[in-house]
Amino acid sequence: MKILVTGFEPFGGETVNPAWEAVCAFPDEIGGAQILRLRLPVTFDGCLPPLIEAVQRERPDAVLCVGQAGGRAAITPERVAINLDDARIPDNAGQQPTDQPIEPDGPAAFFTTLPVKAMVQSIRDAGVPASLSYTAGTFVCNHLMYGLLSWCAREAPRIRAGFMHVPYQHEQTVGKQNAPSLSGEDILKGVIAAIGAIAKDT
Repeated sequence: MKILVTGFEPFGGETVNPAWEAVCAFPDEIGGAQILRLRLPVTFDGCLPPLIEAVQRERPDAVLCVGQAGGRAAITPERVAINLDDARIPDNAGQQPTDQPIEPDGPAAFFTTLPVKAMVQSIRDAGVPASLSYTAGTFVCNHLMYGLLSWCAREAPRIRAGFMHVPYQHEQTVGKQNAPSLSGEDILKGVIAAIGAIAKDT
C-alpha cells in the first residue's frame, strides 16, 4: 500500500509551514503503508499540476494533502471542498481571485473519500486535539482539494483522497494576539495518527 502525503511551502509572510514540517518528519512507513512525500507551492495555478503528475506516476492507494489553517486550535480533516476561489490574501504568485469557480462546469462540491471520522478519532486517541471540519476555506487549500477530488472522480476513482488542516506551531504565534497553536511534536503526532487511520481503512 502507498499513501502520498503533501504539504505546502510557507505563505502569508510566515517562514515555516507546519504542514510541510510534519510531512518531512514522519517515517517512511506508517501502519504498513509506504509513505511518499511532495511539497507544493501555495499558488492557485501551480499547486495541482505537480500533484496530479505525482499521482499518475506513483499510483498511490490514497492521497492526503495537509495545509496550515492559522486560527484553528485543532487538527481538522476536511469533509468537503467547494467550487470557489475567493482569496482573502494573494497567493505566493501574487494572484488573488475573487468569486471565481474552480471549474466553471464542475459540481458545486466534492466530498472527501478518506475516512475522516476515523482520522479524527485516531488523532484524539493520540492525545492531540482534533475535529471534523466542513469548510476547507476558499484559498489554495480548498482549490487543491477540489481539483484533486475532481480528477480522481474522473480518472482514478479507486484512489481515496482528501485534505487536512493543522494549526500554527507555537513559534508562529509570537506577535499574534490570542492565536491558538500546537507544538510541532503534537502536530507530527496527529498527522501520523491520521495516516495510520487511512492505512487501516484503505
